[in-house]
Amino acid sequence: MEKLRRVLSGQDDEEQGLTAQVLDASSLSFNTRLKWFIICFVAGIFFSILGTGLLWLPGGIKLFAVFYTLGNLAALASTCFLMGPVKQLKKMFETTRLLATVIMLLCFIFTLCAALVWHKKGLALLFCILQFLSMTWYSLSYIPYARDAVLKCCSSLLS
Repeated sequence: MEKLRRVLSGQDDEEQGLTAQVLDASSLSFNTRLKWFIICFVAGIFFSILGTGLLWLPGGIKLFAVFYTLGNLAALASTCFLMGPVKQLKKMFETTRLLATVIMLLCFIFTLCAALVWHKKGLALLFCILQFLSMTWYSLSYIPYARDAVLKCCSSLLS
């Protein structure tokens, strides 16, 4: 109702501060949130598969690194539509997933740096692998006892 009142009184969203705009973004209907979640998630899968396909082209490591990282970022952003951006950021930096979040974000940055700035193909591929592992570990943090189960499986395989 407040948003309608602002529009009718001539106040634009551009006149609002960034915090108010972010908080208003959480006023989307459930159907709208679900649609945008699906759009972002499918785009993330598409970009990741596209990047993997481009890996086999000559000089495709740069495109692979960019599209694979873009795909992971789109998949990560898709969950912002389900729970809202502020809640998403708060959950990302809780103590249980702080390390996984930091490693995941660093892997995004280092993947792009290795491919585009440092021009190190092997390093870019290594960071893509680490990006996949850190994204998986981060995602497992949302499933109760999933990390413990994975650690137990890995330790039993190694013994």
